[in-house]
Amino acid sequence: MIAAPEGFRQRGMAMLAGMSPANFAMVMSTGIVSVALELLGHQTPARFLFRLNILLYVLLWMLYLLRPVFSPGTFRADLSDHARGPGYLTAIAATCILGTQFVLFDQAFAIALGLLGLGLLLWMVILPGLFVALAVRSEKPKLAQGINGTWLVAVVGTQAVATLTCTLSGQAPSPDVLSQEVAFLFSLCLFCVGGMLYMLLMPLIVCRLLFSPVAPADLQPSYWINAGAAAISTLAGALLATRAGESHLLSSVLPFVKGATVFFWATASSWLPLLFILGFWRHFIRRHPFEYSPHYWGLVFPMGMYTACTVRLSQTLGLDFLMAVPRGFLFAAITAWLLTFVGMIRRTGSLLMRAQRKK
Repeated sequence: MIAAPEGFRQRGMAMLAGMSPANFAMVMSTGIVSVALELLGHQTPARFLFRLNILLYVLLWMLYLLRPVFSPGTFRADLSDHARGPGYLTAIAATCILGTQFVLFDQAFAIALGLLGLGLLLWMVILPGLFVALAVRSEKPKLAQGINGTWLVAVVGTQAVATLTCTLSGQAPSPDVLSQEVAFLFSLCLFCVGGMLYMLLMPLIVCRLLFSPVAPADLQPSYWINAGAAAISTLAGALLATRAGESHLLSSVLPFVKGATVFFWATASSWLPLLFILGFWRHFIRRHPFEYSPHYWGLVFPMGMYTACTVRLSQTLGLDFLMAVPRGFLFAAITAWLLTFVGMIRRTGSLLMRAQRKK
């Protein structure tokens, strides 16, 4: 076996060490934009993004599994970092959103069930592990340094598991594998847990924005998950309401589910104009440069999720006039995805060229 040059190996380890824990947001965003395209009848680009998402998911897992092996120090440091640690939660949502794509595009229920199992395992390990690691840390940052929009990926991951569980209920390869009523109960409980997490985390984020100094660099695109977390909660609630006719449990709580779903949709809708204004202030008034970072996928995700959840809400409540909203918003979601993807390619190419010059 030919050993890799020492310089190449060092640069590879440096790149692994510098990886953002939130890179799986790329899969989250690509997946939900693909779903939104499919729901609105654009099948060809939707399927293209689905196939691309499979490739991105596999590549990211390869890199993430190498990271604790070749850079264990930074891996552990990120896990106990208040600002970066919540980025690991993106792996949960990415796994379950990809599972939803497998159901929607290929009716591949066995693969989706496997992804649900992996997503649930990640949810049970990463979420409590992160909270414990941060809780027992002796030195903790002030709220302004420790909290950001990425924390709401805890909500996104929880609702993504709820959504895929509800989607697969009654459609698993064998009824013995996934009992429909148990699955509905589990999905409903996760929907409530996700709502509880949103109610706990949102006041902290608003407090940080309103009562601590905010510089342009502080307003990372991850704050768009303020809307994205509410939007995926809307999607989870709409799916539960749609399946209420198949479950005594869901039919008995249907008014609550519908009310909570409308509440989350209204919350997501109210955040969007505020986030657009803050983004305008950041980039056009304070002249903060547009430079690619994985946090920009946190901007793409809410646009795609708001599009998809509004379609589902319109169908669930029979509000046909709402369909004008996702049809218009889809353009913004696709534009944001294209700009972010091109930015990622350019950034990766720049890093590779820089490494080539140093050989």
